[in-house]
Amino acid sequence: MKPSDPSRLDRIVLEARRAAEKREQGYREQALKLYPWVCGRCARSFTRANLRELTVHHRDHNHDNNPSDGSNWELLCLYCHDNEHQRLLESAGGGSAGPGGNGATHSPFANLKDLLEKGRK
Repeated sequence: MKPSDPSRLDRIVLEARRAAEKREQGYREQALKLYPWVCGRCARSFTRANLRELTVHHRDHNHDNNPSDGSNWELLCLYCHDNEHQRLLESAGGGSAGPGGNGATHSPFANLKDLLEKGRK
C-alpha cells in the first residue's frame, strides 16, 4: 500500500472522528449528571430544550484528561466557551486576557455547597 493511499487516510480520519465522538459523549454525559445545567461563567440556566447549547470545557484544555470526579470539567454555554478559548489564544499571543489580564473573576458556584445545604434544611 502506498503511503499516500486516499482510502487509508480516509479510514484513519474516520476512526479518529469516531473515537473523539465516543470520548466526548462519555464525559459530556458524566458532566451533565454531576453539575447543574448552568453556565459556569454567565450563570445562564438550561433545560432539555436548549441543552445542546451547554458545552463541557476542559479546564486544562486537555480533552483526554477526563477524571470521573469531573475535576477537569466545567459547563459553559457556547458563548462563554468560545470566549474562554479566545482568552487562551490571546494570552498565548501576548493579548490582554488570561493570567494577569482582564480575565473574568466571577465564580457563580463559589457558594454552591452552602446553597445546597440550606435547601436541605
